[in-house]
Amino acid sequence: MERVEKLLSEEEVDKRIADLGAQISKDYEGKSVHLICVLKGGAPFMCELAKRITVPVSMDFMSVSSYGGGTESSGVVKIVKDLDEPLVGKDVIIVEDIIDSGRTLSHLIEIFKKRNPRSIRLCTLLDKPERRVVSDVNVEYVGFRIPDEFVVGYGLDYDQRYRNLPYIGVMKFD
Repeated sequence: MERVEKLLSEEEVDKRIADLGAQISKDYEGKSVHLICVLKGGAPFMCELAKRITVPVSMDFMSVSSYGGGTESSGVVKIVKDLDEPLVGKDVIIVEDIIDSGRTLSHLIEIFKKRNPRSIRLCTLLDKPERRVVSDVNVEYVGFRIPDEFVVGYGLDYDQRYRNLPYIGVMKFD
């Protein structure tokens, strides 16, 4: 049997996203940002974040797969849907729901660098730094550092379920 225990409330998540939006707006004052959402989990976070950024924002979406139906990254990154727009000369922020091993982002950063953006930064709602196996992933904007537990809600799923929870919860398997 499975159940979800609340880790971060909807109010906590909302406040932190507002803080991240304010920081990004300050850092990119006088510029524009190009947000790249890693689907599917990053979509709710990126939409909420974009509403709180005051500089001009453009958005694109990419879908990659590294989990399958399990709870741990397979380490194999497959591009399912590539970007629609070129990155040349853009200030890019890759928006992720969660970063743990760093394999997926390390792979994406290498791909994006070859597309000649002006800059690439990372923004994640949740970070599990103790799970990092790739050392070259530097996350500039972090919502919350969380313990090494399997989390759902706010776009994060377990076998395509629980994405719609308005809070972050920990999966418990009894």
